[in-house]
Amino acid sequence: MIDNNILQLFFYLLPALVVGVIAFYFFQMHFKDQENRRRFLLRQENQKTALPLRLQAYERMALFLERISLGKLLVRVKPAGNNTEDYENQLIQTIDMEFEHNLAQQIYLSGECWNVIKTAKNATIGMIRKAGKMEEVESADKLREVLLTKLMDQASPTDAALDYIKKDVRNII
Repeated sequence: MIDNNILQLFFYLLPALVVGVIAFYFFQMHFKDQENRRRFLLRQENQKTALPLRLQAYERMALFLERISLGKLLVRVKPAGNNTEDYENQLIQTIDMEFEHNLAQQIYLSGECWNVIKTAKNATIGMIRKAGKMEEVESADKLREVLLTKLMDQASPTDAALDYIKKDVRNII
């Protein structure tokens, strides 16, 4: 008889337990859904402020690449004297200063884009150093002439980086 009462009690409690488990499951789903919704809204709100900052960083890096492109750099930075090494160092120092000025922008760019920009900067510096070591370069004006000639013969490394930035921005927008 006691076993029968316990069994009967179990049958009475079983539907309540099933309802309780189902209610608990639905409440959990509801709370997870609400949490996901809050995260989505927060992420959406952050995008409103982050997207303009990211686009501004891409703009600044595009400007940086334009400023260090050899054609524009040679027009903007004129030799102070006739010494080739001094002019070479002046060009490289100008590139490095521009780069350091925009260094903080890397936090808004993709890692791959930042690497492309650094590669373009280093390739531009490499072109200047390589031209400075040529035997025919005896003066600062001759260095400018050789660099401009090289620029006509081959594509500037900054052009490839600019194309990459444009592609990256298209993917963001």
